[in-house]
Amino acid sequence: MSLTCSINFWAKCRSSITGHWFHKPRLTNTMSIQLQAAQKGQMLVLAGTSHPELAQLVASKLGIRLGEITIYHKQNRETQVEIKESVRGKDVYIIQTGTKDTNNDIMELMIIAYACRTSAANSIIGVIPYLPYSKQSKMRKRGCIVGKLVATMLGKAGFSHVITMDLHQKEIQGFFSFPVDNLRASAFLIDYIQTSLPDYRNAVIVARNPNSVKRATSYAERLRLGIAVIHGEERMAECEEDDGRTSPPLQDNTQVKDAFGLELLPQVAAKEKPPFNVVGDVGGRIAIIVDDMIDDVVAFVKVAEILKDRGAYKVLVVATHGILSSDAPRLIEDSSIDEVVVTNTIPHEVQKMQCHKIKTVDISVLLCEAIRRIHNNESMSYLFRNVGLDD
Repeated sequence: MSLTCSINFWAKCRSSITGHWFHKPRLTNTMSIQLQAAQKGQMLVLAGTSHPELAQLVASKLGIRLGEITIYHKQNRETQVEIKESVRGKDVYIIQTGTKDTNNDIMELMIIAYACRTSAANSIIGVIPYLPYSKQSKMRKRGCIVGKLVATMLGKAGFSHVITMDLHQKEIQGFFSFPVDNLRASAFLIDYIQTSLPDYRNAVIVARNPNSVKRATSYAERLRLGIAVIHGEERMAECEEDDGRTSPPLQDNTQVKDAFGLELLPQVAAKEKPPFNVVGDVGGRIAIIVDDMIDDVVAFVKVAEILKDRGAYKVLVVATHGILSSDAPRLIEDSSIDEVVVTNTIPHEVQKMQCHKIKTVDISVLLCEAIRRIHNNESMSYLFRNVGLDD
């Protein structure tokens, strides 16, 4: 009997030690919030050298200071980064956009991220308003999809999240192995049109080519305006032609046949591009050309001349990213374009000094709100309300 009591006593002691007698305490809502706050690192915003003005605007709207960082460019063009404060356990947001010095921008961004990764940062989020190499998202003959390469390199550098704006192709988000938030600047540009053009009701949205019809339609629907399309264009450069991945063209009167003498590959005539033509009425109206970026302005200048010939009394070009490479300011100044409206995703203060027609729309508040919501684990859907998929 004493042996049985002894066994029961030790069994009860063992149960009490392993916790079988007690229920696991449940976390209340307050405790869960406190636990999430403890797991969430402190916010730190670092800026690259591509656009320090935008970084300062974002930091000031967040109510914090920019992190201290020193970036050296050696004589052999190597980049050296030194972070002047601790990033251990912090959520680091790196603001760096693409400019005309694209290769330097992307390498600098990855070096900063890798420096944070090796310094035990909790998470690394890239704030890249204009993603470099986003135009190279399709296979071009014997080339490669450089956008996929950049996405892979960013992941290897240590990024866990990327905030960008108006990707050239929205499918680029699928290149990344981590979340990508593709913000839209259309709300800011539409607000500029409504506030800066008193007679914008007499305007028409113009798609520069058939590929831009969806974007132009989205703008037209929200502004309650009509749409016009430029059909036909000058011959495209060889690097921009559709990828056929074909062998050298067959000689005339050459037929490919199988063993039974049946023809397999019919001859197809080469596609001929029609001359420029405007589909839609632009006479006596303000023509607003919309696009995601404006880099080489030659095509925009030609479209503006055609619209003026068709009776448009004012021509505006509205785009998110104003790269404005080469002698774009001079061409715009001497052209039929009355105004070019771009956001400050890319610095273009020098171009504005050369051309008074270039206007800037500030989108730093959108980047600020995106950073705040991500840091506080809030939903991002509010930033996409009333925004079409085709913007």
